[in-house]
Amino acid sequence: MKYFPTLCALAALALTMTACQAGNHDADAKVIQDNEVQWNQDLVSKDVDKLMSHYADDAVLMGPGMPPSSGKDAIRTVMKEMVSDPAMSLKFRASKIEVANSGDIAYTRGSYTMTMTDPQTNQVVNDHGSFLTTYRKQADGTWKAVSDIASSELPLSVPSAMPAMTK
Repeated sequence: MKYFPTLCALAALALTMTACQAGNHDADAKVIQDNEVQWNQDLVSKDVDKLMSHYADDAVLMGPGMPPSSGKDAIRTVMKEMVSDPAMSLKFRASKIEVANSGDIAYTRGSYTMTMTDPQTNQVVNDHGSFLTTYRKQADGTWKAVSDIASSELPLSVPSAMPAMTK
């Protein structure tokens, strides 16, 4: 019976730590949500430096119809080209934000809409699809994207010059 107060104190401490982790989880999810709201505003401004502030140095960007861009320099090149298109408009919204129990990794997934000029046809294209962005908490407490992946829901178009496949 003499261990009962110690057991109660340990149980209370464990419950407090769990509640703190849940509180941090919710706070981190809110920070990530606010970050994505700002990211959408930065897309409207077409400011490459602001857009780049959302990525970690070792981030990877993967989008429809393009090879992966690894690292900030490669992503900056893609962003510069993207925002130079007068027709470019991109909006995204997460339907799920999940923060790992460790509190250092998180992801969002949701949908996007994008308008851009097709470089082959010079026609304006309206795209929509899904995205998955993985975040890592930085030493300064900010969250930066480390993997930013988009998947178009538009059907693939086969170039007319491509021969028919036969078995």
